[in-house]
Amino acid sequence: MNMPKKVRIVDVGPRDGLQSEKLIVPTETKIQLIHRLAAAGIQSVESGAFVSPKWVPQMSDSEDVLKRITRVVGTSYPVLVPNLKGFERARLANVEEIALFSAASETFSFKNTNCTINESIDRAFEVCEAGLREGMKVRGYISCALGCPYEGEIDIFKVAKLASELNKMGCYEISLGDTIGIGTPIKAKNMLSAVANLVPMDKLALHFHDSYGQALANILACLELGVSTIDSAVSGLGGCPYAPGASGNVATEDVLYMLNGLDVETGIDFKAVISAGEYICNALGRTTTSKVSQAFLATNQ
Repeated sequence: MNMPKKVRIVDVGPRDGLQSEKLIVPTETKIQLIHRLAAAGIQSVESGAFVSPKWVPQMSDSEDVLKRITRVVGTSYPVLVPNLKGFERARLANVEEIALFSAASETFSFKNTNCTINESIDRAFEVCEAGLREGMKVRGYISCALGCPYEGEIDIFKVAKLASELNKMGCYEISLGDTIGIGTPIKAKNMLSAVANLVPMDKLALHFHDSYGQALANILACLELGVSTIDSAVSGLGGCPYAPGASGNVATEDVLYMLNGLDVETGIDFKAVISAGEYICNALGRTTTSKVSQAFLATNQ
């Protein structure tokens, strides 16, 4: 075991968590959610996406959000950027970190971005080059790292090769996504090991959805290999519009509870994250999907 002593959490709730919501969340509510997560000590809060408003209307106000947030020193506010047009919008909004994306499945890549995997890498390279030229940090995402809703099982060496491409082009970190939450601990461990043979472990992150209730188990298995960055979403928000049946991201609250129990440092105020989750769930008119939050709120009323 090579359990890290400290883990960095990337909360993707304000972007990945909200992007598929049919109810358009007011700009001010998004800003307040970002502020609450940053105030809780989360060092990276994914805050928007510069994608086509036609395809993702929830993210149409990302310019306003990024221009109006009050930034905390030491906290990053990455945004998703699919192409050079989106990059230019992000640049004008004073974005300091961008995220690129590809997929380990040809079918998913085409349905998500209307291009092949190789074409997605070419697009990513253009955006990465532009971002680095502007002094931005660049992060990479790989979807379907543990399975695809259309193609089923994915070759882990294909995932590793894709991660290597993103690393070579200049991404400081590559986030490995179980987009439909189909992975199990041994499969997650095998995939991470394959990728770590080509990309240093300290440049890898986990982005696991919880569709089959395996996300925490998968994260724990990968923590034992030494990975130390985890993507999660407050209250387990999220889902993917191009992955039928995919439920939300693993809940930040649930990840924090497990990490606290392992004596792994995060620097995050657990109760403040629960409060942020309450805030956004009230705005959406729903109950949190975080098991930890449900238990905490039930016993602390």
